[in-house]
Amino acid sequence: MSKKLTGNGRWESSRMMLPEHRTQYIERQDDAANPRVPSKEELELIRDSVLLPMILSIAEKNRQEVERTSYTFKPVFLKAMLIFMDVVSQDLARVKRELKQRNIKVIEDEQVDLVMYFRFICRGYEERFGMIREVVRAEISVRITQYIREVFKPLA
Repeated sequence: MSKKLTGNGRWESSRMMLPEHRTQYIERQDDAANPRVPSKEELELIRDSVLLPMILSIAEKNRQEVERTSYTFKPVFLKAMLIFMDVVSQDLARVKRELKQRNIKVIEDEQVDLVMYFRFICRGYEERFGMIREVVRAEISVRITQYIREVFKPLA
């Protein structure tokens, strides 16, 4: 390289960076400085580890209600519920396995008014997050719809 390009400060000071690139650069520096902070994928796993047990308990409650009825199609409903619960259980097992491999623990913390709080410990990094009950209900409703589509997809 020529002398003009190094050491004299003339060319070094003319570098330019766009604001968007600066923000991305700073975010990457922060992530590199603290590798214990969970990634977006890990945060989704944490959320799933909270929501899937709730979905299972709702399904179990509904299964018990159907079992007490005298519907003509009771065996069909019960079989569908068992298949549904099996698919959700498999996903929950997968999520738990992933969390264990990544050394992440999720702990139910407390419930204040309409907010459910949880703590998670990710490779030594500890954080607390809350989920509003209405958001949880909406997310569970969307998830149940997705699971029903998945269960009955082969029939369509």
